[in-house]
Amino acid sequence: MNFNTTVHFDFIKHRKKFFSFSIILTVLGIVSLLVFNLNYGVDFKAGTNMDISVGQKLTQADAKAVIESVGITDVIPTVGGDKGDRVSARFDEVLEQNKVKEIEGAFTAKYGENVSSEVNIVSPDMAQELGKKTIVAVLVASLLIMFYVMIRFEWRFALAANIAILYDAFVVVTIFSIFRLEVDLPFIAAILTTIGYSINDKIVIFDRIRENLRFGKFKNNEQLAEMVNQSLWQTMARNLYTVLAVLIIAVCLFIFGSESIKLFALAKMIGLASGAYSSICIAAPLWLVLKGKQKPKTSQPAKSAV
Repeated sequence: MNFNTTVHFDFIKHRKKFFSFSIILTVLGIVSLLVFNLNYGVDFKAGTNMDISVGQKLTQADAKAVIESVGITDVIPTVGGDKGDRVSARFDEVLEQNKVKEIEGAFTAKYGENVSSEVNIVSPDMAQELGKKTIVAVLVASLLIMFYVMIRFEWRFALAANIAILYDAFVVVTIFSIFRLEVDLPFIAAILTTIGYSINDKIVIFDRIRENLRFGKFKNNEQLAEMVNQSLWQTMARNLYTVLAVLIIAVCLFIFGSESIKLFALAKMIGLASGAYSSICIAAPLWLVLKGKQKPKTSQPAKSAV
């Protein structure tokens, strides 16, 4: 069957290669999580985070020296802000109020009265609760998406879509685990938005597959595979334009955004790239595999009114 679409590459023909690559990456992610776990930020483990503005430019060495002057030697602060005047320091323990005041006083003594600070403290119970709520949020979002796709399409579409979006989320987690990037609440927001953008791509492709399936007659799996590949190319431009539009924004946020938003933007960039890949190379081919040897439905002629 000819859908009058120019096919530059047969994605369905190479689906086993895509599946193998994805499985290998998933296994690497599991191993990384088992060996290294995630580099949890203060949001997910007990500790204290201090953001200090000193009103003048300073270096990381300057900030570290001030903190060490109060007896804390195991903290590596980061310096950011438009003027390089903002210090962010994470402490792996819940600091007493007098120790917080001591750190603030040390910066005030060196940089003057313009020093201001913001302190965030997470207790062990709060960190544990945030971790549980995060897992619940991702699972609920995935189940609701599967339920929606099952209503709009069928269970095979829903299962293929859910496997693919969970893969997208896991790819982001894997990259952050391997490179020891900090996981905090903005990271979770990036995971959830990744799931949202990812399912959008898959719905567009599945909708085209359903339309082609409805109006075509397919005698064997080869013709069905050709239809899926044609459907991918019919929706390719729309999906790429959507992903590129959001990706450009994420790249700009990563390059020009503040330090606090860079990891969020990076997670978004990874998630968008993985979502585009999984929509084409995992979700659609997986639906075809699930369809298996079932005889596809063919269009039936309309019955004449009696």
